[in-house]
Amino acid sequence: MDKIDRHILEVLQKEGRLSTAELAERIGLSPSPCARRLKRLEDEFYIEGYQANVNKAKVGITMSFFVEVSLSNHQEESIIAFEKALSEMDEVINGHVVSGSYDYLLEVVSPDLNGYEEFTRKLHKLTSVKDIHTHLSVRQVIHKTTLPTFM
Repeated sequence: MDKIDRHILEVLQKEGRLSTAELAERIGLSPSPCARRLKRLEDEFYIEGYQANVNKAKVGITMSFFVEVSLSNHQEESIIAFEKALSEMDEVINGHVVSGSYDYLLEVVSPDLNGYEEFTRKLHKLTSVKDIHTHLSVRQVIHKTTLPTFM
């Protein structure tokens, strides 16, 4: 990956709907070499996909929570089953294995408190869940959709 590839990634993170011709013009290449570089970045998974950033409030998602989850069992098959169950829960939009006093940190969204309560019931039904702690997000102060430029 060279400086031009990094520039391509930087521009696409901000404006993913650019045509190849517009991207080429923006980075100072002709369309053919730009298209080849773009294809290589996709093939090598530097670019994992393209998506739209959806306004949560406009689609009825008014609440966000951060949920700390501790597991009672750290056997591999339990962890695999837990993570599979999480991946099937639409409310979970991000999940991380973390170090510290709990095992997972989840970002969960819901249209309302009743929806969140239903989610916690599902979570508590998982046999490997020992404990959960919830933090309600009062207000989002930063929302970045791009990686830092030191990549």
